[in-house]
Amino acid sequence: MEIEVTLAEGGENAPRRIGVVEDHESVAIGLAAMLAPEPDLDLMTTAGTVPELLAAAQNLPQLDLVVLDLRLADGSTPEDNVRMLRDRGIEVLIFTGADNAFLVRSAARAGVLGVVRKSEDVQTVVAAVRRAASGEQVVTTDWAAAIDGDPQLSDVGLSPRQEEVLTLYASGEKASRVARLTGLSEQTVNDYLGRIRQKYADAGRPAPTKTDLYKRAVEDGWLPVPERHPRA
Repeated sequence: MEIEVTLAEGGENAPRRIGVVEDHESVAIGLAAMLAPEPDLDLMTTAGTVPELLAAAQNLPQLDLVVLDLRLADGSTPEDNVRMLRDRGIEVLIFTGADNAFLVRSAARAGVLGVVRKSEDVQTVVAAVRRAASGEQVVTTDWAAAIDGDPQLSDVGLSPRQEEVLTLYASGEKASRVARLTGLSEQTVNDYLGRIRQKYADAGRPAPTKTDLYKRAVEDGWLPVPERHPRA
């Protein structure tokens, strides 16, 4: 997947240099078409994976921003992709068509500037790219919902340690295994689980069973939404 590269000279008024990581060619072409009329935004290179983009970028001036698809076919995680880019001094804007709080939250932990949906109109997408390329955060409803939790769900106010215990236990680990992984005693883990259940109950979102805790963890973005695999 190749898009014509335009090299920009340095300087204060030089266009912001943009890279795109997107493994759907039609989406990459569409984004290129959105940015083409903007003299202050220079799309320099596109690739289907972050390693491919970084390899191509070695022969280019330093990129200001990479617009990154949240889910790529190479099986990479958003968190790892963002960290690879930021380790090279490149800021990241997530460009996604999926509503997956777990993946967005994963990317947020690695330090992206924001998230914009592929379904947004051209003006909104271009404005988001422009802000992010200038190093500014792009605050959207999707971004806030992923970071703060679904605004339609009552926040239960779990501590970081409670979140860790919930994530491990709800993902299928036994309390004894959670204890070993966290360095806590099994009794302390069970005490945490009791407090977690009480907090969910107080918020009007009861979770009396392990399956219920799993559902709450998915709702709040601590665990990924389960994938549906088509029948063979």
